Amino acid sequence: MEAVSLGVVISFTAGLLSFLSPCVLPLIPSYVTFVTGLSLEDVQRSRKTALVHALLFVAGFSLIFLALGATATAVGRLLLVHRQWISRVGGVLVVLLGLYLLGAFNMRFLARERRFHISNKPLGYLGTVLVGIAFGAGWSPCIGPILGGILTYTATQAELQRGLVLLGAYSLGLAIPFVIAAVAVERFIAVFQRYRSKLIWVDRIAGALLIVVGVLMLTNYMTVLTGYLQGLTPSALRSRL
Repeated sequence: MEAVSLGVVISFTAGLLSFLSPCVLPLIPSYVTFVTGLSLEDVQRSRKTALVHALLFVAGFSLIFLALGATATAVGRLLLVHRQWISRVGGVLVVLLGLYLLGAFNMRFLARERRFHISNKPLGYLGTVLVGIAFGAGWSPCIGPILGGILTYTATQAELQRGLVLLGAYSLGLAIPFVIAAVAVERFIAVFQRYRSKLIWVDRIAGALLIVVGVLMLTNYMTVLTGYLQGLTPSALRSRL
């Protein structure tokens, strides 16, 4: 359970960093107005409508991320006998993704645009879900390395439930700030303008996080770390986990 808990924290943090990435954060007001079909002024007056559409949008991309998590876990289960090597190779891949985010080198296939361009949003609430699915299926280059690192780590998990929990945590980290931004878009814009110049640090933090996770996977110290955290957990709390 402790291993899962550590993975959940890492995945949730990765989702939050994906939301804060320079490719996503500046576009949030545009996404909000697109999925709601309202202007920014109307969104401020119709917070309930914005909330409903925001929840449906995040439900759409969460379905895609959960499906990716299930697929990654299934692949890992098929190669269970080689899981130690999967962890090592995956660790190297995650470190490379971290270095890419830090700007150590360029990978052109990650820099290519992969988002679906929907000129006209399908009408109604179902249309909002479909837009969320399109967003999740065609993530931008900024989200790709972070999500790729989480999926690689998920592939080392033997149980389908663990894979779903990890990608559920990632989706939650991306979803919560989006919903908050949708119902308080004017406040979001003000905060964004204030901290816009510091967005570069998001990629650096995300890159450092991926490198740490990759090294832990490569050296098998993820297990050692979770064992240490287990020792710090009060026995009364461990008995409930």
